[in-house]
Amino acid sequence: MFAMLIFVLLSIMAQLKADHGFDVRHHLSTVTKYDAVKDIVKASANSIPDGCTPIHLNLVARHGTRSPTKKRMRELDKLASHLEELIKDAEEQNLSLEKVPSWLQGWESPWRGKLKGGELIRNGEEEMYNLGIRIRERFPELFEEEYHPDVYPIKASQIPRASASAVAFGMGLLSEKGSLGPARQRAFAVTSESRASDIILRFHDCCGNYKVFRKRQEPAVDKLKEPVLDEITSALVSRYGLNFTRQDVDMLWFLCKQEASVLDITDQACGLFSPYEVALLEWADDLEMFILKGYGNSINYRMGVPLLEDVVQSMEQAIKAKEEKHAPGSYEKARLRFAHAETVVPFSCLLGLFLDGSEFQKMQREEPLELPPKPPQSRNWHGSTVAPFAGNNMLVLHSCPANSESKYFVQVLHNEHPILMAGCNGSDVCPFEEFKEKIVAPHLKHDYNSLCTVHLEAPEQKPVPSKLSQLFRWLFSMQNDDKQSTKDDL
Repeated sequence: MFAMLIFVLLSIMAQLKADHGFDVRHHLSTVTKYDAVKDIVKASANSIPDGCTPIHLNLVARHGTRSPTKKRMRELDKLASHLEELIKDAEEQNLSLEKVPSWLQGWESPWRGKLKGGELIRNGEEEMYNLGIRIRERFPELFEEEYHPDVYPIKASQIPRASASAVAFGMGLLSEKGSLGPARQRAFAVTSESRASDIILRFHDCCGNYKVFRKRQEPAVDKLKEPVLDEITSALVSRYGLNFTRQDVDMLWFLCKQEASVLDITDQACGLFSPYEVALLEWADDLEMFILKGYGNSINYRMGVPLLEDVVQSMEQAIKAKEEKHAPGSYEKARLRFAHAETVVPFSCLLGLFLDGSEFQKMQREEPLELPPKPPQSRNWHGSTVAPFAGNNMLVLHSCPANSESKYFVQVLHNEHPILMAGCNGSDVCPFEEFKEKIVAPHLKHDYNSLCTVHLEAPEQKPVPSKLSQLFRWLFSMQNDDKQSTKDDL
């Protein structure tokens, strides 16, 4: 009995020690700030052959930290009203409020009354600005040329937070490169294509079959998450004595992520949950991302093939310029793109990142992969590292004239660190031809238009409805459309 008591005490002390070192800001899935996780990686050693020089860089980056969208701000206002009702009900039943955190009583959303949402915040601007500086300093050979949009094209989707991220990045990349203002800035161009033609950066927006797939899968995903929410709801009701619902817990977790990421507040909504409960909620978010954006279905990443083709084309053009000895300043040296998690996640999957060898083979055969295991089991798939705010993939093309194996190599960096590719024998560096053959070519059998075009089944012959009934049907469908809840672009 004494030995058992000692074991229990040691276990409790170990758990308390682990909880004390727990930082919720590292566990916010895709709402995690870049600085919190950019160096938490299983990085490989830099395995570039000796005598190699970078000649071209492709960047695919997510926008920086942003504020909640208008839709989410309205939901937080509703949460505030419901929390007020819960406390009022407890008071009317003469229940003690001693266990209720003081901040919950009279809480109002920090975004109450705001008319705009989803914009890049100051911290997000700094994330992108500093990323631009680090990339320039890391690859001085690539950024020694005078700026020109044909040499360093900067592209962004039409969503304001993506274009604002591109501007902040460009200011860092080109700081002290011009004559504008005290910081000696340089004017530069950000290309933002129209939404209708922006297939490369917003392929998920243009893919009809993906929209159908996602709409059909969302109820099943919500069903998978329900046991986690129910378990934590029961724990919170017991812990604080308020009659929380599953929806309340879902919104409190959302509030936790916004407070910790956007406002750097971790002792209010986040303080409601234990570290293990945070791990469960994080896993539920990661599960949703895996199924609806990642390896959960091949359409998630196959529709990103135009982006992969664009990357390879830029490398081939760089090789041609090198072989033909084009004059400096006459050819492209970096292609820099800024979009959303819906772009970065599928692109990471196209490269086969976060997979071992057997999983990669399954992915190439379009076989379903196992879902990320539930805590406390370990997993490779974490939204906080796959696509945090400002998360990025870089593909650096190196010229290696003295190498006997290949003259050109591709190195992949994820969040600025070399990352192993299962498709390249577990290395972060691939001979260019091998990269095309093993990683790129299997995806090219899919044509974007064929993959994404919705083919409707021929409807049965029915009597032609009257114009009046058509009008009522149209009005009813419009009402239903207004009630549909769509997920925010990340």
